[in-house]
Amino acid sequence: MKVTQISEHIWSCKIWIIFPIHVWLVKEKSGITLVDTGLGMMAKGILNTVEQLKAGPLERIVLTHGHPDHIGGLKRIWRSKTVPTYAHRIEIPYMQGDLSYRKGRKPATYVEKGLIQALGEDEQGQLQRIGSLTPYFTPGHSPGHVVFYHEWDQVLLAGDLFTSKKGRLRAAPFTPDLRVSVQSSSIVRKLQPSKVEVCHGDSV
Repeated sequence: MKVTQISEHIWSCKIWIIFPIHVWLVKEKSGITLVDTGLGMMAKGILNTVEQLKAGPLERIVLTHGHPDHIGGLKRIWRSKTVPTYAHRIEIPYMQGDLSYRKGRKPATYVEKGLIQALGEDEQGQLQRIGSLTPYFTPGHSPGHVVFYHEWDQVLLAGDLFTSKKGRLRAAPFTPDLRVSVQSSSIVRKLQPSKVEVCHGDSV
């Protein structure tokens, strides 16, 4: 696994399995937030990197969405250290096997019920900051997809809202509602980050 510091507070962990898969470690005041867990084979490398950074313990996990290449390392990480884990409330039933990501297909259970907590929302339904990250609801690729913005570093951790190629953002493949995903992509115009990080591609 390749580990790269992409900003003052954020490190990317990447493996190649036909295409790149990135997860991110975010240094907080007293520990680390992990954004997505990648595939199961990444869990050991992620935990080793947390130790090597010497920035405190793994405090929490936040998930952009519940597809297997984003939560595959979750159970193995929990075996070593059970930490609070969060996703959008709309996404949780799909992860727990109550609803199916694919219409007409039987739901698949990726995590046991009760283990994933919903990201906090205010009375207007706006997602609340968690650690140093501000989540934004960006559906399309999945029903409850979110991105996480690190305001201090001006880095947007975009999950599968995009992929990238030759320095340009592109629509992520296997997006069932491309129209909604395109609408969600306006978050880049709103936030104007210095850098956009995607799971399957390079920094833009």
